[in-house]
Amino acid sequence: MKPKHIFSNLTVVAAVASTLVLAACEGKADKANIVTKEAPKPEIVAKINGKEITEEMLIGDAKMDFFELKKREYDLRKERLKKLMTEELIGSEAKKANLSNDEFIDKKVVKGEIKISDADFNKFVKERQIPEKQINPQIKERILAFMKGQKRQDMIDAYVNGLTKSNPVEVYFQKPKMDVKVEVGGSPAFGSEKAAVTIVEYSDFQCPYCARGAQTVQEIKKKYGNKVRVAFKHFPLPMHPDARPASEASMCVNEQGSDKFWKFHDILFVDQKKMSAADLEAHAKASGADVAKFKECVASKKYADFIQKDMDAGEKIGVRSTPTFFVNGQMVAGALPFNDFAEMIDEELAAAK
Repeated sequence: MKPKHIFSNLTVVAAVASTLVLAACEGKADKANIVTKEAPKPEIVAKINGKEITEEMLIGDAKMDFFELKKREYDLRKERLKKLMTEELIGSEAKKANLSNDEFIDKKVVKGEIKISDADFNKFVKERQIPEKQINPQIKERILAFMKGQKRQDMIDAYVNGLTKSNPVEVYFQKPKMDVKVEVGGSPAFGSEKAAVTIVEYSDFQCPYCARGAQTVQEIKKKYGNKVRVAFKHFPLPMHPDARPASEASMCVNEQGSDKFWKFHDILFVDQKKMSAADLEAHAKASGADVAKFKECVASKKYADFIQKDMDAGEKIGVRSTPTFFVNGQMVAGALPFNDFAEMIDEELAAAK
Protein backbone atom coordinates (compact mmCIF):
# COMPACT_ATOMS: atom_id res chain seq x y z
CA MET A 1 0.00 0.00 0.00
CA LYS A 2 2.91 2.39 0.77
CA PRO A 3 4.09 2.75 -2.84
CA LYS A 4 0.55 3.64 -3.85
CA HIS A 5 0.40 6.47 -1.29
CA ILE A 6 3.82 7.75 -2.37
CA PHE A 7 2.66 7.80 -6.02
CA SER A 8 -0.53 9.58 -5.03
CA ASN A 9 1.39 12.23 -3.05
CA LEU A 10 3.84 12.78 -5.88
CA THR A 11 0.92 13.21 -8.27
CA VAL A 12 -0.64 15.87 -6.03
CA VAL A 13 2.70 17.70 -5.70
CA ALA A 14 3.18 17.60 -9.49
CA ALA A 15 -0.33 18.92 -10.09
CA VAL A 16 0.15 21.79 -7.61
CA ALA A 17 3.53 22.64 -9.16
CA SER A 18 1.98 22.62 -12.62
CA THR A 19 -0.78 24.96 -11.46
CA LEU A 20 1.77 27.34 -9.92
CA VAL A 21 3.79 27.35 -13.14
CA LEU A 22 0.68 28.09 -15.18
CA ALA A 23 -0.32 30.84 -12.76
CA ALA A 24 3.17 32.32 -12.92
CA CYS A 25 3.13 32.23 -16.73
CA GLU A 26 -0.25 33.92 -16.83
CA GLY A 27 0.93 36.56 -14.36
CA LYS A 28 4.01 37.43 -16.41
CA ALA A 29 2.17 37.72 -19.74
CA ASP A 30 1.80 41.32 -20.85
CA LYS A 31 -1.42 42.50 -22.45
CA ALA A 32 -1.33 44.33 -25.77
CA ASN A 33 -1.78 48.05 -25.43
CA ILE A 34 -5.04 48.52 -27.34
CA VAL A 35 -6.96 51.79 -27.33
CA THR A 36 -10.55 51.89 -28.62
CA LYS A 37 -11.61 55.12 -30.32
CA GLU A 38 -13.67 56.46 -33.21
CA ALA A 39 -12.41 55.59 -36.69
CA PRO A 40 -10.73 58.41 -38.64
CA LYS A 41 -12.53 57.14 -41.77
CA PRO A 42 -15.60 54.85 -42.14
CA GLU A 43 -13.65 52.02 -43.80
CA ILE A 44 -10.80 51.98 -41.23
CA VAL A 45 -11.10 49.49 -38.34
CA ALA A 46 -7.64 49.72 -36.72
CA LYS A 47 -4.16 51.18 -36.97
CA ILE A 48 -1.01 49.11 -36.41
CA ASN A 49 2.43 50.70 -36.36
CA GLY A 50 0.97 53.75 -38.08
CA LYS A 51 -0.62 51.67 -40.86
CA GLU A 52 -4.38 51.97 -41.32
CA ILE A 53 -6.16 48.60 -41.41
CA THR A 54 -9.30 48.42 -43.56
CA GLU A 55 -12.29 46.12 -43.05
CA GLU A 56 -11.19 44.12 -46.08
CA MET A 57 -7.68 43.67 -44.67
CA LEU A 58 -9.08 42.59 -41.30
CA ILE A 59 -11.35 39.94 -42.81
CA GLY A 60 -8.73 38.65 -45.25
CA ASP A 61 -9.18 34.97 -46.10
CA ALA A 62 -11.80 34.56 -43.35
CA LYS A 63 -14.39 36.16 -45.63
CA MET A 64 -16.66 33.12 -45.59
CA ASP A 65 -16.57 32.87 -41.77
CA PHE A 66 -17.62 36.50 -41.40
CA PHE A 67 -20.37 36.07 -43.98
CA GLU A 68 -21.76 33.02 -42.17
CA LEU A 69 -21.90 35.02 -38.93
CA LYS A 70 -23.84 37.79 -40.67
CA LYS A 71 -26.10 35.23 -42.31
CA ARG A 72 -26.85 33.56 -38.97
CA GLU A 73 -27.65 36.95 -37.46
CA TYR A 74 -29.94 37.76 -40.40
CA ASP A 75 -31.74 34.40 -40.14
CA LEU A 76 -32.24 34.93 -36.40
CA ARG A 77 -33.63 38.41 -37.02
CA LYS A 78 -36.05 36.97 -39.58
CA GLU A 79 -37.22 34.29 -37.15
CA ARG A 80 -37.76 36.88 -34.42
CA LEU A 81 -39.60 39.13 -36.87
CA LYS A 82 -41.81 36.23 -37.91
CA LYS A 83 -42.67 35.60 -34.25
CA LEU A 84 -43.54 39.26 -33.71
CA MET A 85 -45.64 39.33 -36.89
CA THR A 86 -47.67 36.41 -35.60
CA GLU A 87 -48.13 37.99 -32.17
CA GLU A 88 -49.04 41.45 -33.49
CA LEU A 89 -51.19 40.61 -36.52
CA ILE A 90 -53.06 37.66 -35.05
CA GLY A 91 -53.28 39.53 -31.74
CA SER A 92 -55.09 42.36 -33.48
CA GLU A 93 -57.57 39.94 -35.09
CA ALA A 94 -58.03 38.06 -31.82
CA LYS A 95 -58.83 41.29 -29.99
CA LYS A 96 -61.59 42.08 -32.49
CA ALA A 97 -63.06 38.64 -31.87
CA ASN A 98 -62.67 39.03 -28.10
CA LEU A 99 -60.45 35.94 -27.96
CA SER A 100 -56.94 35.20 -26.75
CA ASN A 101 -54.32 34.56 -29.45
CA ASP A 102 -54.34 30.81 -28.77
CA GLU A 103 -58.14 30.64 -28.84
CA PHE A 104 -58.25 32.60 -32.08
CA ILE A 105 -55.69 30.30 -33.71
CA ASP A 106 -57.56 27.17 -32.61
CA LYS A 107 -61.00 28.43 -33.67
CA LYS A 108 -60.33 30.66 -36.68
CA VAL A 109 -57.03 29.50 -38.15
CA VAL A 110 -56.55 25.78 -37.46
CA LYS A 111 -60.28 25.11 -37.05
CA GLY A 112 -60.22 21.83 -35.23
CA GLU A 113 -58.03 18.76 -35.01
CA ILE A 114 -55.14 18.44 -37.42
CA LYS A 115 -55.04 15.11 -39.24
CA ILE A 116 -52.21 13.48 -41.17
CA SER A 117 -53.16 11.12 -43.99
CA ASP A 118 -51.39 7.82 -44.52
CA ALA A 119 -50.17 9.13 -47.89
CA ASP A 120 -48.58 12.20 -46.28
CA PHE A 121 -47.01 10.07 -43.54
CA ASN A 122 -45.54 7.62 -46.05
CA LYS A 123 -44.22 10.49 -48.18
CA PHE A 124 -42.53 12.04 -45.11
CA VAL A 125 -40.86 8.74 -44.21
CA LYS A 126 -39.70 8.14 -47.79
CA GLU A 127 -38.26 11.64 -48.24
CA ARG A 128 -36.28 11.37 -45.01
CA GLN A 129 -35.20 7.81 -45.80
CA ILE A 130 -36.36 6.45 -42.45
CA PRO A 131 -36.06 2.62 -42.46
CA GLU A 132 -39.48 0.99 -42.03
CA LYS A 133 -38.09 -1.48 -39.49
CA GLN A 134 -37.26 1.44 -37.18
CA ILE A 135 -40.83 2.75 -37.15
CA ASN A 136 -42.44 1.23 -34.06
CA PRO A 137 -45.68 2.68 -32.55
CA GLN A 138 -43.73 5.14 -30.36
CA ILE A 139 -41.61 6.42 -33.26
CA LYS A 140 -44.69 6.73 -35.48
CA GLU A 141 -46.46 8.76 -32.79
CA ARG A 142 -43.48 11.11 -32.52
CA ILE A 143 -43.36 11.54 -36.30
CA LEU A 144 -47.09 12.26 -36.44
CA ALA A 145 -46.76 14.78 -33.60
CA PHE A 146 -43.96 16.53 -35.47
CA MET A 147 -45.97 16.57 -38.70
CA LYS A 148 -49.04 17.96 -36.94
CA GLY A 149 -46.95 20.68 -35.34
CA GLN A 150 -45.42 21.56 -38.70
CA LYS A 151 -48.82 21.59 -40.41
CA ARG A 152 -50.23 23.81 -37.66
CA GLN A 153 -47.35 26.26 -38.09
CA ASP A 154 -47.81 26.26 -41.87
CA MET A 155 -51.49 27.15 -41.40
CA ILE A 156 -50.59 29.99 -39.02
CA ASP A 157 -47.91 31.29 -41.41
CA ALA A 158 -50.34 31.21 -44.34
CA TYR A 159 -52.94 33.14 -42.30
CA VAL A 160 -50.40 35.76 -41.22
CA ASN A 161 -49.13 36.09 -44.80
CA GLY A 162 -52.70 36.77 -45.88
CA LEU A 163 -53.04 39.55 -43.31
CA THR A 164 -49.98 41.28 -44.73
CA LYS A 165 -51.55 41.62 -48.20
CA SER A 166 -53.40 44.78 -47.15
CA ASN A 167 -51.07 45.64 -44.28
CA PRO A 168 -47.45 45.17 -45.45
CA VAL A 169 -44.66 44.71 -42.94
CA GLU A 170 -41.78 47.18 -43.34
CA VAL A 171 -38.28 45.81 -42.67
CA TYR A 172 -35.25 48.03 -42.19
CA PHE A 173 -32.43 45.47 -42.02
CA GLN A 174 -30.82 44.07 -45.15
CA LYS A 175 -30.02 40.53 -46.18
CA PRO A 176 -26.22 40.05 -46.21
CA LYS A 177 -24.70 39.33 -49.58
CA MET A 178 -21.35 38.01 -50.65
CA ASP A 179 -20.56 37.50 -54.29
CA VAL A 180 -18.42 34.41 -54.80
CA LYS A 181 -17.15 33.93 -58.31
CA VAL A 182 -17.72 30.30 -59.27
CA GLU A 183 -16.84 29.30 -62.83
CA VAL A 184 -19.06 26.67 -64.43
CA GLY A 185 -16.16 25.55 -66.63
CA GLY A 186 -16.51 22.00 -67.90
CA SER A 187 -19.05 21.00 -65.24
CA PRO A 188 -22.28 19.27 -66.30
CA ALA A 189 -25.01 21.89 -66.63
CA PHE A 190 -28.52 22.42 -67.95
CA GLY A 191 -30.33 25.61 -68.86
CA SER A 192 -29.34 28.50 -71.13
CA GLU A 193 -25.84 29.95 -70.87
CA LYS A 194 -27.56 33.35 -71.17
CA ALA A 195 -29.81 32.68 -68.16
CA ALA A 196 -30.11 35.58 -65.69
CA VAL A 197 -29.59 33.16 -62.80
CA THR A 198 -26.84 30.56 -62.50
CA ILE A 199 -26.87 28.02 -59.67
CA VAL A 200 -23.70 26.07 -59.01
CA GLU A 201 -24.14 23.08 -56.71
CA TYR A 202 -21.36 21.25 -54.86
CA SER A 203 -22.67 17.79 -54.12
CA ASP A 204 -21.85 14.23 -53.02
CA PHE A 205 -23.67 11.27 -54.58
CA GLN A 206 -23.69 9.35 -51.27
CA CYS A 207 -24.92 12.24 -49.11
CA PRO A 208 -28.61 11.86 -48.08
CA TYR A 209 -29.08 15.62 -47.85
CA CYS A 210 -27.78 15.93 -51.41
CA ALA A 211 -30.59 13.60 -52.50
CA ARG A 212 -33.03 16.16 -51.11
CA GLY A 213 -31.07 18.87 -52.88
CA ALA A 214 -31.42 16.93 -56.14
CA GLN A 215 -35.21 16.92 -55.69
CA THR A 216 -35.12 20.69 -55.23
CA VAL A 217 -33.06 21.06 -58.40
CA GLN A 218 -35.74 19.07 -60.26
CA GLU A 219 -38.39 21.48 -58.99
CA ILE A 220 -36.27 24.46 -60.07
CA LYS A 221 -35.86 22.93 -63.52
CA LYS A 222 -39.61 22.31 -63.81
CA LYS A 223 -40.63 25.83 -62.75
CA TYR A 224 -37.96 28.02 -64.33
CA GLY A 225 -36.73 26.08 -67.36
CA ASN A 226 -34.09 28.04 -69.32
CA LYS A 227 -34.44 31.09 -67.07
CA VAL A 228 -32.05 29.34 -64.68
CA ARG A 229 -28.81 27.52 -65.42
CA VAL A 230 -27.77 24.79 -62.97
CA ALA A 231 -24.25 23.35 -62.86
CA PHE A 232 -23.10 20.32 -60.87
CA LYS A 233 -19.70 20.22 -59.16
CA HIS A 234 -18.27 17.29 -57.25
CA PHE A 235 -17.44 17.37 -53.56
CA PRO A 236 -17.29 13.73 -52.37
CA LEU A 237 -16.77 13.65 -48.61
CA PRO A 238 -14.17 11.38 -46.96
CA MET A 239 -16.79 9.50 -44.92
CA HIS A 240 -18.59 8.41 -48.11
CA PRO A 241 -16.30 5.82 -49.77
CA ASP A 242 -18.60 5.25 -52.74
CA ALA A 243 -19.05 8.93 -53.56
CA ARG A 244 -15.77 9.57 -55.37
CA PRO A 245 -15.97 6.53 -57.68
CA ALA A 246 -19.56 7.56 -58.45
CA SER A 247 -18.38 11.08 -59.29
CA GLU A 248 -15.69 9.78 -61.63
CA ALA A 249 -18.21 7.43 -63.25
CA SER A 250 -20.72 10.26 -63.72
CA MET A 251 -18.16 12.28 -65.69
CA CYS A 252 -17.50 9.26 -67.90
CA VAL A 253 -21.21 9.27 -68.65
CA ASN A 254 -21.19 13.05 -69.11
CA GLU A 255 -18.61 12.87 -71.91
CA GLN A 256 -21.19 10.89 -73.87
CA GLY A 257 -23.80 13.61 -73.44
CA SER A 258 -25.06 16.03 -70.79
CA ASP A 259 -28.56 14.56 -70.96
CA LYS A 260 -27.09 11.14 -70.11
CA PHE A 261 -25.26 12.65 -67.13
CA TRP A 262 -28.47 14.06 -65.64
CA LYS A 263 -30.23 10.70 -66.08
CA PHE A 264 -27.30 8.99 -64.32
CA HIS A 265 -27.40 11.73 -61.64
CA ASP A 266 -31.10 11.15 -60.99
CA ILE A 267 -30.73 7.36 -60.83
CA LEU A 268 -27.94 7.61 -58.25
CA PHE A 269 -29.89 9.92 -55.98
CA VAL A 270 -33.08 7.84 -56.17
CA ASP A 271 -31.29 4.81 -54.68
CA GLN A 272 -28.02 5.72 -52.97
CA LYS A 273 -27.46 2.16 -51.76
CA LYS A 274 -26.62 0.94 -55.26
CA MET A 275 -23.13 2.30 -55.95
CA SER A 276 -20.96 -0.77 -56.49
CA ALA A 277 -18.94 -0.99 -59.71
CA ALA A 278 -21.59 -3.28 -61.17
CA ASP A 279 -24.35 -0.89 -60.09
CA LEU A 280 -22.60 2.08 -61.71
CA GLU A 281 -22.22 0.13 -64.94
CA ALA A 282 -25.94 -0.75 -64.88
CA HIS A 283 -26.84 2.90 -64.19
CA ALA A 284 -24.67 4.03 -67.11
CA LYS A 285 -26.48 1.59 -69.39
CA ALA A 286 -29.86 2.78 -68.11
CA SER A 287 -28.77 6.36 -68.84
CA GLY A 288 -28.15 5.51 -72.47
CA ALA A 289 -24.35 5.49 -72.35
CA ASP A 290 -22.16 3.17 -74.39
CA VAL A 291 -21.10 0.66 -71.71
CA ALA A 292 -17.81 -0.35 -73.37
CA LYS A 293 -16.65 3.28 -73.61
CA PHE A 294 -17.87 3.89 -70.07
CA LYS A 295 -15.90 0.95 -68.65
CA GLU A 296 -12.75 2.01 -70.48
CA CYS A 297 -13.09 5.56 -69.16
CA VAL A 298 -13.68 4.43 -65.56
CA ALA A 299 -10.78 1.96 -65.63
CA SER A 300 -8.38 4.67 -66.82
CA LYS A 301 -9.51 7.00 -64.00
CA LYS A 302 -9.75 9.69 -66.66
CA TYR A 303 -11.64 12.12 -64.43
CA ALA A 304 -9.83 11.62 -61.12
CA ASP A 305 -7.97 14.92 -61.49
CA PHE A 306 -11.16 16.68 -62.61
CA ILE A 307 -12.93 15.62 -59.40
CA GLN A 308 -9.95 16.69 -57.28
CA LYS A 309 -9.92 20.12 -58.91
CA ASP A 310 -13.63 20.52 -58.12
CA MET A 311 -12.91 19.67 -54.49
CA ASP A 312 -9.91 21.99 -54.25
CA ALA A 313 -11.83 24.88 -55.81
CA GLY A 314 -14.77 24.22 -53.48
CA GLU A 315 -12.58 24.30 -50.39
CA LYS A 316 -10.97 27.53 -51.58
CA ILE A 317 -14.31 29.35 -51.80
CA GLY A 318 -15.56 28.04 -48.46
CA VAL A 319 -17.49 24.83 -49.18
CA ARG A 320 -17.44 22.76 -45.99
CA SER A 321 -20.46 20.52 -46.35
CA THR A 322 -22.83 19.13 -48.96
CA PRO A 323 -24.94 20.20 -50.60
CA THR A 324 -23.70 23.78 -50.98
CA PHE A 325 -25.19 26.02 -53.65
CA PHE A 326 -24.14 29.35 -55.10
CA VAL A 327 -27.10 31.29 -56.52
CA ASN A 328 -25.57 34.03 -58.67
CA GLY A 329 -22.63 33.90 -56.27
CA GLN A 330 -24.74 33.90 -53.11
CA MET A 331 -23.93 30.94 -50.89
CA VAL A 332 -26.71 28.61 -49.70
CA ALA A 333 -25.48 25.82 -47.41
CA GLY A 334 -27.74 22.82 -46.96
CA ALA A 335 -30.77 21.24 -48.62
CA LEU A 336 -33.16 24.12 -48.06
CA PRO A 337 -36.79 23.85 -49.21
CA PHE A 338 -37.68 24.79 -52.78
CA ASN A 339 -39.52 27.94 -51.64
CA ASP A 340 -36.29 29.33 -50.18
CA PHE A 341 -34.56 28.92 -53.54
CA ALA A 342 -37.58 30.28 -55.41
CA GLU A 343 -37.46 33.45 -53.30
CA MET A 344 -33.79 33.99 -54.16
CA ILE A 345 -34.29 33.16 -57.83
CA ASP A 346 -37.28 35.52 -58.13
CA GLU A 347 -35.24 38.32 -56.53
CA GLU A 348 -32.37 37.77 -58.98
CA LEU A 349 -34.73 37.59 -61.99
CA ALA A 350 -36.45 40.80 -60.91
CA ALA A 351 -33.09 42.56 -60.46
CA ALA A 352 -32.02 41.47 -63.97
CA LYS A 353 -34.98 43.16 -65.68
